[in-house]
Amino acid sequence: MDLLSAEGAERTGGGKHVGRRLLRALRRAWAEGPRSVAEDLWSVARDPMPRGQYLGRLPHLHLALLAALLGLLNANEAQRGRFGADTELGLLVIVLQTAVVLLAMVRPVPAWWLSTALLSASALIGEDTIDHGRVWPWNVAGISLHALVLFLLALRVRPQSAVVALGITVLSGMADTLLATQEHNQVVSRGAMAFVIAVVIGAARRSSRTAKERLVEQEVLTAEERARRTLLEERNRIARELHDVVAHHMSVISIQAQVAPHLVADPTPELRENLAGIRENAVEALAELRRVLGVLRAEDARADGVRHAPQPTLDRLDELVGKVRAAGPDVAVSVTGVRRALPPGVELSAFRIVQEALSNAMRHAPGASVEVGIGYGADSLTVRVVNSAPDGPVPPPRGAGHGLLGMRERASMLGGDLAVGPTPSGGYDVTAVLPVDPAEDTP
Repeated sequence: MDLLSAEGAERTGGGKHVGRRLLRALRRAWAEGPRSVAEDLWSVARDPMPRGQYLGRLPHLHLALLAALLGLLNANEAQRGRFGADTELGLLVIVLQTAVVLLAMVRPVPAWWLSTALLSASALIGEDTIDHGRVWPWNVAGISLHALVLFLLALRVRPQSAVVALGITVLSGMADTLLATQEHNQVVSRGAMAFVIAVVIGAARRSSRTAKERLVEQEVLTAEERARRTLLEERNRIARELHDVVAHHMSVISIQAQVAPHLVADPTPELRENLAGIRENAVEALAELRRVLGVLRAEDARADGVRHAPQPTLDRLDELVGKVRAAGPDVAVSVTGVRRALPPGVELSAFRIVQEALSNAMRHAPGASVEVGIGYGADSLTVRVVNSAPDGPVPPPRGAGHGLLGMRERASMLGGDLAVGPTPSGGYDVTAVLPVDPAEDTP
């Protein structure tokens, strides 16, 4: 019974804790709401209307022409006695109402404040002499011009700020009606509907544009992350292969240091001590190497037999070419220079570059013939793989390729260069130059 009571108390306490956190979040949102609205609507910062992706500045021109037409309509109403005896002052207000639309394309917040003030000024000028049959406090042209300004404002500010701006506009119209000295044909409710539509459309367009921008940013981040992950995977693979090569040589050094004293008839104590130190250092270095890079091998999903197999060298090039020929492509191999055994890292990188280039040729150039050239220089090894133009249609690529990235990483690791690009005949050329120190050639 006590256990159940304790469990119930714990649940109650956890529920209260969640409730307090939710309440704090609501209070924070309530406190930040007015601050964000004030930041949006109490600013004179320049915020030009963005260019269209396909239409460019054409929408800006259309808005300017529409504002000019509405200004002419507004002036026509003024000429028919809308402002009574203050026609000249009314025409000035109309010109400013038209120009404020152009201002809203660059500075939407100041333009909206000015347009709201001009609406009230237009309502109060000649209010005591306006005909009772005319709509008031806003006319059709004035409503349309201010709706354009609200639309441009909603495109640039947050939705809650656009709603507050809409409320201030409607409240200003209601205040005009309270200051009226006679009865009028009121249009506050009908004008408010037009303003609501303008704000809703503007906010929807802003949300759509923001979603597209975030999607583009996410795609860019995803592509960068994919490239970074691919680079890390390739580096891990290279590290595993180098681990195999270095571990092999360190093991050989350790064994030779252990066997050397038995090859001498009467080894001196100094010789035994030095050989023992060499073996001890080799074993310690090998253990440290396995400790640092062992995690890479632990994350490798390959089978143990494949995992511990010796890394390939150029001696297995004929075997690789034979497998490719069995798949269909015609592959020709040429070797120039004096063929010799090179450092394991160079041999391994050269083999992997040829392997990846042949895979790319089969994947992206079906039916093409391939030429593989290996050039042994005095201080470098040149690997070149060239394929002809494909015989048939090339299948569309499935995702971003990472073969060239891996080949470039291998060449850069050895201090070499990699050049890739299309050939004049429509094929593709991959050439890698890997430096070789003659003193490091394997005997």
